[in-house]
Amino acid sequence: MKRAAMFIVMLALGTSVLAQQQTGTPGGTQSGSTPGGATQGGTATPPAKHPLQAKTQPEFEAYKAANAIQDPAARDKAADEFAAKFPDSELRVPLYKQAMRDYQSGNNADKMQEMGRKVLAIDPDDPEALVGVAEILTERTRDTDLDKDQRLAEAAKLAQHALDTIETDVNVPPGTPQEKVDAYKGFLRSSAYGILGTLALNSDKYPQAEDYLRKAIAALPQQPDPLAVLRLALALDKQGKYPDALKEANHAVELTQDNTPSGRLARQEKDRLEKLTGGGNAKTSDTPQNPAPKQ
Repeated sequence: MKRAAMFIVMLALGTSVLAQQQTGTPGGTQSGSTPGGATQGGTATPPAKHPLQAKTQPEFEAYKAANAIQDPAARDKAADEFAAKFPDSELRVPLYKQAMRDYQSGNNADKMQEMGRKVLAIDPDDPEALVGVAEILTERTRDTDLDKDQRLAEAAKLAQHALDTIETDVNVPPGTPQEKVDAYKGFLRSSAYGILGTLALNSDKYPQAEDYLRKAIAALPQQPDPLAVLRLALALDKQGKYPDALKEANHAVELTQDNTPSGRLARQEKDRLEKLTGGGNAKTSDTPQNPAPKQ
């Protein structure tokens, strides 16, 4: 699953700060925080979610105990037990999200999707869970699936909703450095646009795919997703924009290892485009048959 290591490292500090903040008055609000409104310069800002908090000390102690578990399956089970004991707790969401990240790190797509759906059952606007479930639906749906169209339509809907909620529904623990917040939001935007670009590419909507994939790369320029770069090269190739496609294929080669599926396809695409732009006789029909490698 793409950039999973970056994703988890980026969230590690946020989870830690979240837990520390709960030692204040249960159910209270953080000093100096507002639900939205105007900045000191008078510029309106989108309302943000308040920091997640426990309503009682026993609830918080149970959350800490569940969150301290390292084994993914045991954490998953503990999250369910916590949710059963505290069915109205806000802290159900971070527990299930941490379980989702654990399964993502372990490349367990089915369980990652299950945890993501549990988050969305509680908070349907959570952008991290929206992106996580949409990504699994996009990358793990096969042409032979009887519900292929429904799965891909849901993936597009979830990815678009993530783009709509990133500014308002990312829960940022107090004290999180702004550059970390910006990077996290950029990662989510990049992922959501990448999903939409992949869906468009696989549907032969090449100009639309190009637009989404360029947005995916621009959303996190300091660490572009190699798959988004490769898929942009393929979308440009399909439109006959060979010099531009070769530029992106070269970039994809730089970002990938030659012993990986994406790396091999990037090098294959680069070689093909070099022949085309150098006056070779390769035809468009020579384009690799798998334009969107699975992760």
